[in-house]
Amino acid sequence: MRFVDRYPIIVTPKLADCRDFWLRLKFEVVFEASWFVLLQAEDGSATLAFMHPDHPSTPPGPEVFGGKGMCLELQVEDANAAYEEATAAGMPVRYPLTEEAFGQLRFGFHDPSGLWVDVVEQVESAEGFWDRYRVTAAA
Repeated sequence: MRFVDRYPIIVTPKLADCRDFWLRLKFEVVFEASWFVLLQAEDGSATLAFMHPDHPSTPPGPEVFGGKGMCLELQVEDANAAYEEATAAGMPVRYPLTEEAFGQLRFGFHDPSGLWVDVVEQVESAEGFWDRYRVTAAA
C-alpha cells in the first residue's frame, strides 16, 4: 500500500476557529465546506483536517474530540525559530521552550479544538538517559 497522504480529522464544533488558528501557523486551506476543512502546511510537509459534528459522513461518528489522549507532533528543524514565530503569531504557548533530557527541544500549546500541539526539534539526549528504557531481546 502506498500512501498519498495521512492526516488526523478532529471532530469539533469550532471549525472556523480551528481553521483560523492554523492559518496563523502558516497552514493553507486545501478544501473547505460548511462541515469540513482540510489544511496543509505551506511546504506540503503536514496535513490536518477538522470536521463539524453535524457532518453527513460516517464513520467517524459525530463524537466531538475531547482534547485528551492525542497530541500532534510537529517536528521542525529549528525549535528556537519556531518558538519565535509561534509567539509572534499569538499562539497560546502553555509549555515553554524546554530542552528535554530525552533528546528534544520543544514547546507546546492547545488549538481551539483542545488538540495538544507539541513542536519539537530532535537534539542529542543526555548521556545515559535511554539506558534504563532500552528493550532487549529475550534469549
